[in-house]
Amino acid sequence: MNQPAPHLFSYYPYWAECFGTAPFLPMTRDEMDQLGWDSCDIILVTGDAYVDHPSFGMAVMGRMLEAQGFRVGIIAQPDWNNPEEFTRLGKPNFYFGITAGNMDSMINRYTADLKVRSDDAYTPHGEPGKRPDRAVIVYSQKCREAYKDVPIVIGGIEASLRRIAQYDYWSDQVRRSVLIDSGADILLYGNAERAIVELTHGLAQGRSIEDMADLRGTTVVRDATPDGWTEIDSTRVDWPGQIDQIPNPYEMKDTENMSCSTNGSEEEGAAEDSDVMPVKIVPMPLHRKADLDPDKTAIRLPSFEKVRNDSVLYAHASRVLHQESNPYNARPLVQRHGTKEIWVNPPPIPLETDEMDGVFGRPYQRVPHPSYGDAKIPAYEMIRFSVNIMRGCFGGCTFCSITEHEGRIIQSRSQESVISEIEEIRDKVPGFTGTISDLGGPTANMYHLTCKSQEILNNCRRLSCVYPGICKNLKTDHSATTQLYRAARALPGIKRIAIASGLRYDLAVKDPEYVRELVTHHVGGYLKIAPEHTEMNVLSKMMKPGMGTYDAFKRMFDKFSKEAGKEQYLIPYFIAAHPGTETKDMMNLALWLKRNKFRVDQVQTFYPSPMALATAMYHSERDPLHRMSYKAKKMHIPRNLEERRLQKAFLRYHDPKGWPVLREELKRIGRQDLIGSGPNALIPAEEYTGRRQGARPGFKPSGKSGAVKKSSGPKRRR
Repeated sequence: MNQPAPHLFSYYPYWAECFGTAPFLPMTRDEMDQLGWDSCDIILVTGDAYVDHPSFGMAVMGRMLEAQGFRVGIIAQPDWNNPEEFTRLGKPNFYFGITAGNMDSMINRYTADLKVRSDDAYTPHGEPGKRPDRAVIVYSQKCREAYKDVPIVIGGIEASLRRIAQYDYWSDQVRRSVLIDSGADILLYGNAERAIVELTHGLAQGRSIEDMADLRGTTVVRDATPDGWTEIDSTRVDWPGQIDQIPNPYEMKDTENMSCSTNGSEEEGAAEDSDVMPVKIVPMPLHRKADLDPDKTAIRLPSFEKVRNDSVLYAHASRVLHQESNPYNARPLVQRHGTKEIWVNPPPIPLETDEMDGVFGRPYQRVPHPSYGDAKIPAYEMIRFSVNIMRGCFGGCTFCSITEHEGRIIQSRSQESVISEIEEIRDKVPGFTGTISDLGGPTANMYHLTCKSQEILNNCRRLSCVYPGICKNLKTDHSATTQLYRAARALPGIKRIAIASGLRYDLAVKDPEYVRELVTHHVGGYLKIAPEHTEMNVLSKMMKPGMGTYDAFKRMFDKFSKEAGKEQYLIPYFIAAHPGTETKDMMNLALWLKRNKFRVDQVQTFYPSPMALATAMYHSERDPLHRMSYKAKKMHIPRNLEERRLQKAFLRYHDPKGWPVLREELKRIGRQDLIGSGPNALIPAEEYTGRRQGARPGFKPSGKSGAVKKSSGPKRRR
């Protein structure tokens, strides 16, 4: 399992390398003709407009394959009702590669309250309706109709987060793996450079997808578990016997010498009898006693049919999947869907720094395809002057799917690579005025942070390196980031380097020199941070630190801002309606906001995205951060629309539109003391008219829509 992966750029290039680099990957037959191509080796179908930029997945995959010597075409945002759209580039020699785009198509189209969004940031002019719901499934079916014998490879975040049976918020049911529903031949999950390069070279050498069914970072369909393998049976909750000693994956413990008791000898005998079977079955509580070959061991999850009808089993399966997220010790996961088996291979080995440099160093044009003319693509406008310096996140926040997609091991670029990209932006990107809008990634300050020991990392099963506290084995020295900031600021023609990615402040306080550098030079008045909540009841279910850490960071932030002679403010982000959140939690959060003079006009409501641990909480009403049991106390889930709106109203306590429902709720829970005009009141009494001396009728004490306002302070954008 710990065999080193081939270097991403070590493969012998395919013969089509002789065609060289395309200015843009072709989107029409005319462009193919201009390049001298008679056909494409791979055709990528995407739900986004084609922007040749390393922040857009189709561009990264296309340029990576081009660097391997393959001819790659792109069909961007095809009309799925027109079959000819999927034949415009002809028949690909190897496969169709299908992605919904940089966003899940359902999240892209619907708000957390299931309202249809009015725009699509990844489409010219922000026009909505240019991609179908469940785009991966629709595009796959249309490509299959166009060319029945061409393999279909699916990937991107929509496919990645649906690789096993998953709760679907939009239909309020558990759906099958998207690999089954789409009819595709293989699914690549995560940032899939390793998998797509190895798969494509294998196909070019005449191998079939079935020959490469054990490829890391992929999900495939099998008829059965291959002979010679051992299955660890994890299809039941609390099965069998006492399992309290199964180690908590969120703690650092020596698991090698831990044993688990059973109810008797029946299971022991079953394990012995299974030795003569082609496939050995080991019950979950006994697997640490067995002498298992890690390269021939898989974990059997409850079947799709079981988790569809049993939400506790669903939460159990989610817990097991998250335990198997470390590429250095993860085992394959098997889940039956009817007569077929979904086989999820272990995650890919993370890219080394020089490989990351190679990915970001491709000849991107850094602009949209010329066919869009002068049309503005909002997502591109947002990132065209920003630089992604790393991937992954070891925060493990339960409401976020970044870790499930990108992994928890940080993959960082070299300083030289980042500086080179900044220079390229300065010299080539139209409209550049000297400001880099962001140096970041999933977080602003995990660049080059990693475990102190590869051996410890190889054996670790924690889902977070920073919860419930920062792991003693995590390097928290931010000097690489500080040096990068200084080098970027020193470049000729660069007037300002902004940091727009969210800051992990519990890490930042471990390195005051980094905070000083950040606050002095890279905060343009406001800095985004994400406490998400104030109450430990909720924070523990989010796997977020307590507010004591926020207070420590704020003191440091204020101190360094004062030393720099700057008036600067923190912009805290909060979430309403997260699983486990009760009225009293939101009330206390609202009181904290008022004490600290924050008025939040734009708020986040929990969105149950596929595969997230918090989504398993939402569906099952159980906490998969702890041992599953049918007898476990159920969590409170703010599920109905009225309660979700009530919780949002607490976040926006200053908005008169929410006062009627807040008054009703505060009276219901016996907190009438918070209604009135006194200094401790949260909202005014009913007779309050909303008028102030000299104020016009209808005056709103909050700032403009989209702002966060602090009393007697400037407005702040979220």
